[in-house]
Amino acid sequence: MKVSFIADTPVTSGIAVIAVKNGLKTGGGAADYVAASKGQFKAAAKAANFKGDKGKNFSIFAPAGSKVNRLMAWGIGTGDDFDAEMFGAKVTKSLLMNGESELTLHLGGLGFTPDQAARAAVGARLAAYRFDNYRTKLPVSKKPSLKKLKIAYDKPTKARASYNNYHGPVCDGTILARDLVNEPPNVIYPKAYAARIKKLEKLGLKVQVLGEKRMKTLGMNSLLCVGQGSVRESQMVIMTWNGGKKGDKPACLIGKGVTFDTGGISLKPGANMWDMKGDMGGSAAVVGAMCGLAARKAKANVVGIVGLVENMPDGNAVLPGDIITSMSGQTIEVQNTDAEGRLVLADCLHYASTKIKPKAMINLATLTGAILVALGTEHAGVFSNNDKLAKQIADASETTKEKTWRLPLGPEYDKLLDSPNADMKNIGGRLAGSITAGQFLQRFVGKGIPWAHIDVAGTAMKPSNRHDPRETTFGTGFGARLLNRWIADNFEGK
Repeated sequence: MKVSFIADTPVTSGIAVIAVKNGLKTGGGAADYVAASKGQFKAAAKAANFKGDKGKNFSIFAPAGSKVNRLMAWGIGTGDDFDAEMFGAKVTKSLLMNGESELTLHLGGLGFTPDQAARAAVGARLAAYRFDNYRTKLPVSKKPSLKKLKIAYDKPTKARASYNNYHGPVCDGTILARDLVNEPPNVIYPKAYAARIKKLEKLGLKVQVLGEKRMKTLGMNSLLCVGQGSVRESQMVIMTWNGGKKGDKPACLIGKGVTFDTGGISLKPGANMWDMKGDMGGSAAVVGAMCGLAARKAKANVVGIVGLVENMPDGNAVLPGDIITSMSGQTIEVQNTDAEGRLVLADCLHYASTKIKPKAMINLATLTGAILVALGTEHAGVFSNNDKLAKQIADASETTKEKTWRLPLGPEYDKLLDSPNADMKNIGGRLAGSITAGQFLQRFVGKGIPWAHIDVAGTAMKPSNRHDPRETTFGTGFGARLLNRWIADNFEGK
């Protein structure tokens, strides 16, 4: 969907949507439509029992005094709690396949900020997102018709700048993350995934790909053991963005990238296993975030690391009971091969701690089913060794509406990871499953480094979401915007 920002005057084609406050109060170009209708608008509103109540709407086709094909009035109540992003999303979702190709949202004359106008465009784009790449027989009636979105606003230049300089590129990153999660596992596997990331060098990122030979030299046996049952070679990809001051320590973003998770020898049930193509949702968020950072030329130094593996059962697969020596030198008894994401992240975290030496780092992973039991699909779980960092994540979550909730870590949980045979085991048992996963990861974080683990198992991939029009497919891209906001608030201009 092509986005543009225009002056808030009546348009002459497509569908025009006007925001209306309680009592049928309008402003800017919206008021011009109402005046030009010579009473038709008010008569139609009365017939529809429309008074501007929040979320209510009605349409006039071929409205009097206008050249648009359809005029839609959308109630926003008092406007005090106006959510521009949800407004853009709900309107777009309702009109996506209406047959018209052009949509104009009128937001002028109501006191909204340029940032709000830009976010309306983001909401519209997220609601318009589809993943139809492999549908060859989709009827025209089921294909989106909207191709152009215009935001009509009092100060279009400022709204355009807000969109181009931040919101648009970050939205691009979210859409990239969605595409990666939605791709089938025969298309996105470790080497193919790494190749896609390599293409982001056109944005100014430096991309380094480590293959199995290099990782073995580094002692990354924890990551490598996960993919040893697959015919597809594991990879680790390091993305570097140097937009800050030379010599400043970078922030580090780390993602779990299990491109398909069968569970390995601890095989998952067959039902719904096809959704395990999304077990790389944490890595997709990191890739999407790095895309957004580079595209908007973020004034910060940031390194993104993703560990890419395919977890398969095979004669060469890691076995329950195997003891692995991680890059850190710590030994791990693998009691469940389906608790593989933490094995991937263990080496990625140690690599980041010792090679990158970041100012702070956040890892994202679709790590535990237990987080869905605790938080469902509405919040990601946050675990952190640093209160300041946890607060920064909470603030970024509030701004982006990518919801998170902090859960505890503590040494009292460590005993659940005790193994009589190694330094630790990779599962902690039925109780506190998400917490023990966090405790496990914490052991691979360097001393003194602020770190947070965000478990996105419930938020990165959703079978369906009927109440949020922005989440239109399986992959949500959750985390890409959250990470960009965290960087913008805490590393740029600091």
